[in-house]
Amino acid sequence: MGPVLAGVLQLLALIAALALAYKPLGTYMAKVYTSDKHWRVEKWIYKGIGANPDTEMRWPAYLRGVLAFSAVGVLFLYLLQRLQGHLPGSLGFAAIDPDQAFNTAASFVSNTNWQSYYGEQAMGHVVQTAGLAVQNFVSAAVGIAVAVALVRGFARSRTGELGNFWSDLVRGVVRVLVPIAVVAALVLVACGAIQNFSGIHEVGQFMGGTQEWNGGAVASQEAIKELGTNGGGYFNANSAHPFENPTPFTNLFEIFLILLIPFSITRTFGIMVGSVKQGYAILATMVTIWLGFTALMMWTEFAHHGPAFQAAGGAYEGKEVRFGVGASSIFAVSTTLTSTGAVDSFHSSFTGLGGGITLLGMMLGEIAPGGVGSGLYGILVMAVIAVFIAGLMVGRTPEYLGKKIGSREIKLAACYILITPALVLVFTAFAMALPTPANSMTNSGAHGFSEILYAYTSGANNNGSAFAGLNADTQWFNTTIGLAMLLGRFLPMVFVLALAGSLAEQKPVPETAGTLRTDKPLYTGLLVGTIIIITGLTYFPALALGPLAEGLA
Repeated sequence: MGPVLAGVLQLLALIAALALAYKPLGTYMAKVYTSDKHWRVEKWIYKGIGANPDTEMRWPAYLRGVLAFSAVGVLFLYLLQRLQGHLPGSLGFAAIDPDQAFNTAASFVSNTNWQSYYGEQAMGHVVQTAGLAVQNFVSAAVGIAVAVALVRGFARSRTGELGNFWSDLVRGVVRVLVPIAVVAALVLVACGAIQNFSGIHEVGQFMGGTQEWNGGAVASQEAIKELGTNGGGYFNANSAHPFENPTPFTNLFEIFLILLIPFSITRTFGIMVGSVKQGYAILATMVTIWLGFTALMMWTEFAHHGPAFQAAGGAYEGKEVRFGVGASSIFAVSTTLTSTGAVDSFHSSFTGLGGGITLLGMMLGEIAPGGVGSGLYGILVMAVIAVFIAGLMVGRTPEYLGKKIGSREIKLAACYILITPALVLVFTAFAMALPTPANSMTNSGAHGFSEILYAYTSGANNNGSAFAGLNADTQWFNTTIGLAMLLGRFLPMVFVLALAGSLAEQKPVPETAGTLRTDKPLYTGLLVGTIIIITGLTYFPALALGPLAEGLA
């Protein structure tokens, strides 16, 4: 079997698995977030944190819950790293430096999981399990909660109430993430991923020196790392490491976990707003972009430029031979079109155009299908923009799901789509203009610029993957990327929740013959075009200086 055919068959198997899971998981999540009953374990949690899960919240109160919970998470994780040298199970590792501890705390709480450290050489068992793994669950649940709040904004009328943040958070962890993650971890252990709390072991000689590996609760963290679109690896090699991702099957299974909730939650959206067709329209938009990017990536990486690539069957530099070019391409697209950031190959070693595809995937706002929760609320904001553009074309007040899109709504949507590009381009400009940050670049020219651009794009879009050629463990990059991650995560949530509150206060508008049908293929095409055009106009000059210049050279 040729490598191209193998890649295509893996893609088809992945699509089939996602299609089978779509309806049951999407329906189940809709029941989770619309049920008025609380599980016993949930009641214990509410009592422990002093929350009343039945109290409805308007958007300012919901936002305060999100920000307060996340701020406590940043502080706790920062202190846990700073005290690591005094904790049991630290494997002899010292406390993390202040700038790196801030960067890591901001990274995992913001669901970015950017890592400027070597996991197996810096973090002990307590920090990994009680700190990083816990944030993998709760940061993902925060994203789902905000998405559900926006969906309620569309579904409700004449009220500003969006549900209860604490209830949404706890249900997301207890009823959705934990059960699936447990099953996924068992699958990974059965297929060879490690799960233990062993210490550091010498495994032999390597290039004249001693090679050592430490164990860890890897399979359980790998499961939620992918399922929650987190991406932080237990080891520096991330999902290219055989302890995290042993076989071609586990590689495909991990891609499945990455895409499972972001695709399935579109059905949850359709059920909650009373029209599954609306969910299918959003799903079709996501799938169109994801398949297009995957096909383009496989084409660029399988293209034979010279005898070395031709003999190898594709661009194999930086890719695991046990996965191949096809599976690595699918993984790279899936991890950058979501907010995952896990890697089974090194994006810096992709072809010039291939690296540009990973960059563009993040620049879309990671909405195809995007992160857990964040992908849905991101694409719904783009849907509002698309409806507004269509309204301008026909001279009619735009409507979406029975809600009028007025000046307030479009201003909030515009602020949402502008904040992340502003963070990326401003931080990149400063890093290129100042003399010190450029010293961290491994490469010069267009590829070196792409390293910097990729870092801030990954941070501000809460992705977490890296080009792997940039030394980001400096005070400048730890601090600025940390700020980009926090601002890129929580500022957009302000606009999303404000938009949800504004929509929930409206009374529904009856559908007429002139209403734009947003559940038809025509609207799907309009939404795809809006996403591509807005991103292209925003980022094209930066892409032209980096990956496009390199790829066309």
